Amino acid sequence: MLSEPTYLTARMAAPMIEAHFARHRAASLAAESRLAAPLEAQWVEAVIDGAFWVSLRREEGHPPRISVALLPPEQARRPLRFGQRRRFTPYNLLKLAPAVEQPGIHLGVWHDEDGLYVWGTATAVPPLCFVLEVVEPGLLVVKHRRVGGFGKYVNVAVLRGDRLQIVDEEHGGLSDCPALRAFLPGRSLPAAGTGETDHMLLELATAMRAHGRGGLVLVVPPGSDAWQASVVHPLTYAVAPAYKGINLRRRAGQSRRRRQDRLRRSIGVVGGFTAVDGATVITQDYQLLAFGAKVTRADTSTPVDTMTLTEPVVGSEAVQLHPAQNGGTRHLAAAQFVHDQHDAIALVASMDGFFTVFAWSETLQQVHAHRIDVLLL
Repeated sequence: MLSEPTYLTARMAAPMIEAHFARHRAASLAAESRLAAPLEAQWVEAVIDGAFWVSLRREEGHPPRISVALLPPEQARRPLRFGQRRRFTPYNLLKLAPAVEQPGIHLGVWHDEDGLYVWGTATAVPPLCFVLEVVEPGLLVVKHRRVGGFGKYVNVAVLRGDRLQIVDEEHGGLSDCPALRAFLPGRSLPAAGTGETDHMLLELATAMRAHGRGGLVLVVPPGSDAWQASVVHPLTYAVAPAYKGINLRRRAGQSRRRRQDRLRRSIGVVGGFTAVDGATVITQDYQLLAFGAKVTRADTSTPVDTMTLTEPVVGSEAVQLHPAQNGGTRHLAAAQFVHDQHDAIALVASMDGFFTVFAWSETLQQVHAHRIDVLLL
């Protein structure tokens, strides 16, 4: 029998999540025939409710880390099916959690007249399949596999206890900042278009955040040396010639899977160097120029004293503040670099998990910082 969900935030989130999936499903049918089954709000609410309550429990002292995929087993590729279904209850989820802690393994969940049940596990799910990840106690992330492209799943909503954050697909706060739209565009969020999209900086941001040491990446125009006026010389770790591993062009005869594997490895290489103290410098076409660089204020510049901060969350508002109020020395260095180099952007990963992108806004005539933590969980 169906039980009444008791997590209020799940009830608030379910209709908005259902609308998101329905909108992108309709836009993607022409380009992709193998999409996940349509989503219904009642099952979204039930999955979120059960996952939230199990996130607050512990099994042998360990909090559960679970990824749940809502789909029938017929839609999973090479699924592992249990001989007997298990009802979707906090107790059963807690017992199964140790088996599915590895990245890329989802508990397969579907529904019948008695409610939700766990049928097994899946490692490959179709595009626009509802996936819910239990990140830590009380922290849940709703996401789905991209339509076209590869890489990190697209985050749709983040639930932190009684706080609900719905990702803003339109990036309304970036309308006056072309640099941010060019490198973190709306197509890097839930993609309704066709074909693969360029979201390499988002993938690099994920790699930076994963190593947990924090990092600073400066993205500069190719063929220009203007950025060197804003770093200390000599460069301790210059890369010569520039590393060109992140190449979006498909080589003749190369399969899509091999190309994606190559890109993942190359992003991992560059992401590893961001853990070195100092800034990693890459071009806008993803060539690695240097790492471990020290940012300094250009001789002809002035200290940055204010900036605008936004977040890709529905209902969030822009705020004005001093860069030092947004973080530590990396944030201040990033803001100063962009203040001096208007055609560059900077990516900052904090050790506490926050992630901010800095760019120059011609409209505001100041640095625009965009917090993208909700895209990377």
